[in-house]
Amino acid sequence: MRKEEMQITMSSPSAVMADEDDFIKSRIYSIRGVQVILSSDLASLYDVEVKYLHRQVKRNAKRFPADFVLHISPDEANDLRCQNVTSKRGGDRYGVLAFTEQGVAMLSSVLKSDRAAEVNVAIMRVFVAMRKALASIAPMMARIEVAERRQIADQQRNEERFNTIFKAMDGGDFPPQKVFFDGKHYDAHSFAKKLVRKATKRIVLVDGYCDEVTLDILVQKKGGVEVLVATAQKMIDNHLTPVAVAKFNKQNPMLTVKAVAVFHDRFMILDDKELYHFGASLNNLGRHYCAVTKMDAMFIPSIMQRI
Repeated sequence: MRKEEMQITMSSPSAVMADEDDFIKSRIYSIRGVQVILSSDLASLYDVEVKYLHRQVKRNAKRFPADFVLHISPDEANDLRCQNVTSKRGGDRYGVLAFTEQGVAMLSSVLKSDRAAEVNVAIMRVFVAMRKALASIAPMMARIEVAERRQIADQQRNEERFNTIFKAMDGGDFPPQKVFFDGKHYDAHSFAKKLVRKATKRIVLVDGYCDEVTLDILVQKKGGVEVLVATAQKMIDNHLTPVAVAKFNKQNPMLTVKAVAVFHDRFMILDDKELYHFGASLNNLGRHYCAVTKMDAMFIPSIMQRI
C-alpha cells in the first residue's frame, strides 16, 4: 500500500457529526448549471489530503467523465466559496475539482474506505433532499416568473401609452383635449409625474387643492428644478405648512408656496414655455373622467401676472 493511501483516517459511524448534513448542504454550490462539491471540501469530509483525492481521480480517469467532475479555475472556486465564508481555501495548489452527484458516488468506489462510504451516503441523501425541495417550489417559481413577465409587459405598455400621449399633445394624430382617465389613479399619477420630470428649470403649479399627494408628484422633479405652487390659503394652513415645505426643501430644493384665490382651473407651466390645463386637481387625478390639455404658451404671461 502506498504511503499516501495509509493517510486515510478510518472512523466509525459514530464519528460522523450530528450536524454533518448542514455542513454538506453548505458545501454544495451551483456552477455551470449543475450542483457540485469542491475537492477540498470532500477531502475534509473524507479525512484525506486533497492531493490524494486528485491522484485517485487521475488513476481512475475512465470512471470520471466530464459530467462527473469539472476542472475549474482557482478564480471560479473562490467565487463559489464566497457563497459561504466558512469554506476552507486549502488545496488550490493541486488544482480544483468540482464533483457532481454522480462523481461523488463514484468516489466511494475508488477510495474504498468505510469513512468514504459513510460520508457518501450522507451526501446522496442531501442531494435527494435538495432535488425534492426544488421540485416542490418549482410551480411557485414558475408563477412568480409569469407575474414578473406580466409586470414588465404592463410597464412597457404604460411607457408606450405615455409616449403616445406626449406625442399627441405636441401635435400628433388626435387633439390633446382627448386625453382622459377614468378610475385609473396609478396611470393618471404616473402621467403627472412624467410631466413633472420634463421640466429642466422651473415648474409652476396653479391648483387650489394642493396637499401631500401633490408633493408626492412634485418630488419626481429633476434636481435643481425650482417649484412654485399657487394654491388656496386653507390648503397652506392644513397641508402645505412651513414645516411641510421645509421638509420638502431639505431633500428637494426649492419649493415655494403662495396663497392665490383668483384661479378656478388648474394649470402647470414647465420651464416658462409649456402650458398644461388639468381637468382635476393633481391629488384627484383618475378618480373620474378628466382631461389634460396642452394649451398655447401665449397664455403663460397672463397666468404668471396673477400669481
